[in-house]
Amino acid sequence: MNAVDAPYTALALQMDCAAVNHLSDRDAVTRAMQVSLARIDTMIRGSKAFIATFSGSPVRLVVLPEYFLTGFPMGESIAAWRDKACLAMDGPEYRQLGEIAGTNAVFLSGNVYEADPHFPDLYFQTSFIIDDGGSVILRYRRLISMFAPTPHDVLSRYKEVYGEDSLFPVVDTPLGRLACVASEEILYPEITRAHALGGAEVILHSSSEVGSPRPTPKNIAKCARAYENMCYVVSANTSAITGSPVPAHSTQGHSQIVDYRGNVMCEASCGESMVANAPIDIQRLRETRRQPAMTNMLARQRPDLFTGVYNDPNRYPADNLLDSASGVTVPDRQHFLALQQQVIDGLDQKDLI
Repeated sequence: MNAVDAPYTALALQMDCAAVNHLSDRDAVTRAMQVSLARIDTMIRGSKAFIATFSGSPVRLVVLPEYFLTGFPMGESIAAWRDKACLAMDGPEYRQLGEIAGTNAVFLSGNVYEADPHFPDLYFQTSFIIDDGGSVILRYRRLISMFAPTPHDVLSRYKEVYGEDSLFPVVDTPLGRLACVASEEILYPEITRAHALGGAEVILHSSSEVGSPRPTPKNIAKCARAYENMCYVVSANTSAITGSPVPAHSTQGHSQIVDYRGNVMCEASCGESMVANAPIDIQRLRETRRQPAMTNMLARQRPDLFTGVYNDPNRYPADNLLDSASGVTVPDRQHFLALQQQVIDGLDQKDLI
């Protein structure tokens, strides 16, 4: 375990994202991403300087929102979105993100659509962590999605390529043990729990979620995941999605940092914002985790109780994109809807819903 010294400041950077759906070719998308990357560098540089002056604590960790480079597919086929909007794992965008992290001396996390040479017909939605030297130190592929392929859809092949540990990766850093959860996956307790059981202390959550003055499902979930796993949650939301037929400011606010007791330490309101910044005290968290207490949720877990519950065959099937010859089926939206209906029908037949 890496030693962690003084508390540091984390920033959930709330920013507009420019959708690329209306752009006709990859060159135009690349130019749009360059504009977004330049804006990110400027906002991190300015936010870091202001927060350090205001609080005296250095910003060491920055989380960007979901969709920050491209927006999301709106009816494009898997092949069309892969070719137009997905990053190569060794592509220039990652190198530029590494330069941004390095020149600003921060660990940087975000979420992008990514092509994978091992699965050339698909793409994966990928959360990443880049260290302050500019190197990608963690990739987490979103496991639950409505209309996009995930590692679970090709699970056997994926584990052959990347190993079991690739599903819920945790990286040990001078900022603590970091892990990523993507977007609506914050609503699924098992995903954050799997990271926490792997030692995660800070969950980096890139999100694009509805803005509302009422309690939202994701905001409720952020506090629950932090409390039940005794971890920090750093959650960055988009302030708007421009260039999309969806009303731009439907996603708004709610970038926040939640401490390991489930308390919201800070939360941004509307618009692009650096307001969601707060100190992360890993030493205090570790002391709390090592103390026997009723509130020590990690130490009191009994996971073996639930093995039978989760082995029910009437659940969403793994490997649903692998055929008998180990080829990969390229899905359309109807494939995912049909699978969900299959699960619903199976649960209904067993009187479980």
